[in-house]
Amino acid sequence: MFKTGSAGNVIAALCNIFFPGLGQLIQGRLLLAIFLFIFVTLGYWFWFLVFPAIIAALLHLFSIINAATYKSND
Repeated sequence: MFKTGSAGNVIAALCNIFFPGLGQLIQGRLLLAIFLFIFVTLGYWFWFLVFPAIIAALLHLFSIINAATYKSND
């Protein structure tokens, strides 16, 4: 479906900047999208505890990079 560096991957990565997991959802990876959305959102919600916010920021960065470099097995 999408190749590494394709326009679809760029769009997915841009979607992940604003909503974590949306890029994975666009690429058809539902479980990963749900996981990323829930954990990044919860981590940002508890920003005042610092540690969850750091983990959430790292997961958010992972979701962007993962969407941009996704290579389909099709």
